[in-house]
Amino acid sequence: ITFIYRVRSCREKMTMSASGPTPPFTTLSISQPATHVTHVELHRPQKYNSMNKVFWSEMVECFNQIAEDPECRAVVFSAAGKIFTSGVDIMDMAGEILSPDGDDTARKSWQTRHIIIKHQKTFSVIEKCPKPVVVAVQGPCIGAGVDLITACDIRLCTKDAWFQVKEVDVGLAADVGTLQRLPSAIGSRSLVNELALTARKMFSDEAMSCGLVSRVLPDKETMLTAAMEIAVEIAARSPVAVQGTKINLVYSRDHSVSESLDYMATWNMSMLQTNDLMKSAQAAMEKKNLKDVPFSNL
Repeated sequence: ITFIYRVRSCREKMTMSASGPTPPFTTLSISQPATHVTHVELHRPQKYNSMNKVFWSEMVECFNQIAEDPECRAVVFSAAGKIFTSGVDIMDMAGEILSPDGDDTARKSWQTRHIIIKHQKTFSVIEKCPKPVVVAVQGPCIGAGVDLITACDIRLCTKDAWFQVKEVDVGLAADVGTLQRLPSAIGSRSLVNELALTARKMFSDEAMSCGLVSRVLPDKETMLTAAMEIAVEIAARSPVAVQGTKINLVYSRDHSVSESLDYMATWNMSMLQTNDLMKSAQAAMEKKNLKDVPFSNL
């Protein structure tokens, strides 16, 4: 896939919604608002940014491309319009979910498992992408939206944002990431249990106090500007250092301290042999901005 980039100022690019999805995508708009930064925008505002069948495969395709793009060093993910997402597009996906193919219970179950695993990959691909992802949430973030944002690395939201683990209200347990990632994102098992079992709304002030988001901004424009500033700062650092940091942070979440230290030692026994280390040290001694250091792509 070749991404189509538009030429605008960084601020314009982040504060104005794109006119529509970027071909070949039909649910996503892709742009490059700053050097080494990719902006991915969920773009179905007329459908409250609900996630239809096509979205699930396009996200995998998009983030696999980003992972392999040496020009990209950081990602901002946002959504068009006033609502971040209403979650799964039930009308579009009901047939696939409720009526799996198969001649008997075993075969239908096998097909259902395949569908669930395919949908899990849609958000796992964000976590597995070595480029850090900053997500910017405005308004409602419902159901699968929580699955999506918990797979991201840095979460910002607007003052009017709210979050809801909605699945128990529609008769199922969340199965594409929320129950696995939200406990780590929040750090309170009791609060996670409450949110998942009652489907109550969590508003921005509570999301900030419990650690789900790191910043609450007054409006979407301010939030997108902040998200871009973070991404630009990340992109200015050594891609060897940044990508190694993300990969090891994810690894350490799921492993013991001892295992993580061993993995880190194995990782850095090769990654320390980089010119980026000397370039960064030289910039520090000369009091140079890292944005002026010509790190090679990775």
